[in-house]
Amino acid sequence: QASQEELKAAYRRLCMLYHPDKHRDPELKTQAERLFNLVHQAYEVLSDPQTRAIYDIYGRRGLEMEGWEVVERKRTPAEIREEFERLQREREERRLQQRTNPKGTISVGIDATDLFDRYDEEYEDVPGSSFPQIEINKMHISQSIEAPLTATDTAILSGNLSTQNGNGGGSINLALRRVTSAKGWGELEFGAGDLQGPLFGLKIFRNLTPRCFITTNCALQFSSRGIRPGLTTVLARNLDKNTMGYLQWRWGIQSAMNTSIVRDTKTSHFTMALQLGIPHSFMMVSYQHKFQDEDQTRVKGSLKAGFFGTIVEYGAERKISRHSILGATVSVGVPQGVSLKIKLNRASQTYFFPVHLTDQLLPSAVFYATVGPLVIYFAMHRLIIKPYLRAQKERELEKQRESTASDMLQKKQEAEAAVRLMQESVRRIIEAEEARMGLIVVNAWYGKFVNDNSRKNEKVKVIDVTVPLQCLVKDSKLILTEASKAGLPGFYDPCVGEEKSLKVLYQFRGVLHQVMSADNEALRIPKQ
Repeated sequence: QASQEELKAAYRRLCMLYHPDKHRDPELKTQAERLFNLVHQAYEVLSDPQTRAIYDIYGRRGLEMEGWEVVERKRTPAEIREEFERLQREREERRLQQRTNPKGTISVGIDATDLFDRYDEEYEDVPGSSFPQIEINKMHISQSIEAPLTATDTAILSGNLSTQNGNGGGSINLALRRVTSAKGWGELEFGAGDLQGPLFGLKIFRNLTPRCFITTNCALQFSSRGIRPGLTTVLARNLDKNTMGYLQWRWGIQSAMNTSIVRDTKTSHFTMALQLGIPHSFMMVSYQHKFQDEDQTRVKGSLKAGFFGTIVEYGAERKISRHSILGATVSVGVPQGVSLKIKLNRASQTYFFPVHLTDQLLPSAVFYATVGPLVIYFAMHRLIIKPYLRAQKERELEKQRESTASDMLQKKQEAEAAVRLMQESVRRIIEAEEARMGLIVVNAWYGKFVNDNSRKNEKVKVIDVTVPLQCLVKDSKLILTEASKAGLPGFYDPCVGEEKSLKVLYQFRGVLHQVMSADNEALRIPKQ
């Protein structure tokens, strides 16, 4: 919000500080010329209403955007924003052609009932019967890719393969989706498989009101038994900011009516559903609690009861790396028995391992299904995941430092040159502040501070910024805005990619004070 007068005043002050004619030393003179040119470039951007509007809204990347040269000079900030968004859309359309958005699922079913349901008399005469038999009894693999044809049309190719107890099959599907308006889209689907005949489908999505939408899916499945039609319709409505209500009607194969309420907040996710249908009718309640930690830990539990029996499930999931989430769920039911389900989400790929432990309700199976994954996870987290993430972070930081090494060296040289050029101005500012018992910066440091005992092995990386901070003092006040302090005159980044702070020891009215400020936090001293 700085006015043109304030910009001019700041420009004049920095020009006086960095003007080459004010320095006789040849080396200082060269450094002053470079900094003076930087100040002049900044003033050229900020003094032009158009380039300033671009910079205020989008920063330096907005100034580097292709196509600005054709923009009319007499544009308001709102018009410039529209122009920028248009140019961004054009770039997005070009990027669309290169994006396929692959998604995949691999599921491996494991039969481990021999661990708990063994009958020793059956195995007495069989060689190797002392070891329980664990088998893979089913597998499922599915994959899909998207191919954007235009900004509104997308082709989706998907396929899957399944096998269970030696029998299997697969299918392949092609869908063409068109976004018809901001309120809806339509999709045509064609499919074929070795177990089922050709499939033709039509799916339509439409926003009825800002708070209500409907989805309809019609399908015709051709088989040796004839044509099997199917229809599914879902009506959904926002009940409040965090709650959705759904009504679903399915006709055809496994006809049913379903109603559900889903409430999703920052800390929890709650679902309640009721279904009446053939052959399955059930009621289900589930709750998930979301912890507000950096690992995005979630614990969940659900109860499902119907004509097929009763199932109780409980489990947890946690982020183990930047793109990976690991989860485990224990399922206890009648007559299903006890199962352990392990799931790993890695970017857009999902790996699912359902392990069937027993057909009976055995407390020992429930105990081992609950405690076993916890022990294994904490052991792996401590011995493998944590060291790997620490090493990965160090590699990324090292890579970032290497890629920015020349730029950082230049910034460091500019900062050191600026500090040398500030010495005379700082001496005059201190004399003026001492005369009025004003604000004097005794010591100031910027960089990475280590105060936590758990991080005592980490190295402190700070630079002395006493001189550049004192140079910013005006009328016994120091005001820093919400931006990284590495961009201030006389500053540079001493620890690229790491968390930084500013620590200031200052004297005001003859009394010493100390303040600590985060890198992007605004600072105003003296404090009121």
